[in-house]
Amino acid sequence: MNLEIEFTKLKATVEYLKDRQDILDCIQRESRARDRQDAQMIAGCWWEDGVDEHGPNVTKAPEYAQRANREHAEFFNMTSHNITNHLCEIRGDTAYCESYVMGGLFWLDGKTTTIAFGRYLDQLEKRNEQWRIVTRRCTIEMTANTDGTWVYSKAIKGFLKPLWSKEDPSYERPIVSRPGGVRW
Repeated sequence: MNLEIEFTKLKATVEYLKDRQDILDCIQRESRARDRQDAQMIAGCWWEDGVDEHGPNVTKAPEYAQRANREHAEFFNMTSHNITNHLCEIRGDTAYCESYVMGGLFWLDGKTTTIAFGRYLDQLEKRNEQWRIVTRRCTIEMTANTDGTWVYSKAIKGFLKPLWSKEDPSYERPIVSRPGGVRW
């Protein structure tokens, strides 16, 4: 095989792998942003003409971040969205993804946690060399309720507490171990 053909194949493979990683990064960044109630970061994962379908709610992208944050705060003390299995089919500048999600939902009663299992069915588009979500449909497949009071136990005392803001320790740069911060 000649070097030019080999280089062309290698370049196509690297471009494909970069696109897949950029797509997964977008989906994971969107979940992380919702767990921090970071409306600006959420919005940065969606194209302006995007649409989100969560159950009966169909929301256009410009209103999505505020609605999602408001509804999470209405019911929960904290959330944790975890992307697991991720399938991605790329056709040019369009990607079709199925991402399994496990959501930990710590209810306002401070006693109950629900773990919800579902999937995000996403269509992303690459515009100006950037992948963002155009359409998201969310499934819920099962849930499990648990006793959420373990976070108040001696075993957890002193651990950093997550915050729904940019005051969360994950925004700190550099990341340095130190006393202080909001803790359990």
